[in-house]
Amino acid sequence: MKINVVGTSGSGKSTLSKRLAEALDVPHIALDQLFWRANWQETPDDAFFPKLEATLADAADGWVLDGNFNRTRAIKWREVDMIVWLDYGFWRTFRQSLQRAIVRIVTRRELWPGTGNRETFRKTFLSRDSILLWMLTYWRRQRRRYLLDTLNPEYRSIQIVRLTHPDEANLLIEQLAKRRD
Repeated sequence: MKINVVGTSGSGKSTLSKRLAEALDVPHIALDQLFWRANWQETPDDAFFPKLEATLADAADGWVLDGNFNRTRAIKWREVDMIVWLDYGFWRTFRQSLQRAIVRIVTRRELWPGTGNRETFRKTFLSRDSILLWMLTYWRRQRRRYLLDTLNPEYRSIQIVRLTHPDEANLLIEQLAKRRD
């Protein structure tokens, strides 16, 4: 099975994706890890797209991909079986984003191996590149975009699962694990 978990920043895409991948015994692929280079440098699309295609091809038997990157849809949705849309409420998502940012600042944990990229107080709370500001700015826009996708005939062949509460995520994991067995 090939699944793309989408939703706004802080909604829990990576956490759910890892759990789904484990339950399905397939690789977990993080778009952010493919995209971000050292010192928060972005990978240009002419290098990012082939990297994504190769990563998905290497996991041809199935994968769980977390991340949005709207411009990658033609690649990631080409063979996807299911899109899991985390559509949690604004306050839940904001709280999760804030908690995650604080934990990352305190632990100084590197976000993607080999990049040296870490969240800092300055970057999180005092920068226009703040992940919290991104979440606040794009939460409504992302929600509108994915709602339109559920109605778009172009994606009719893809199963789109909209989750509005973590309990639904747990149920989905159980159901997919049973289907796998």
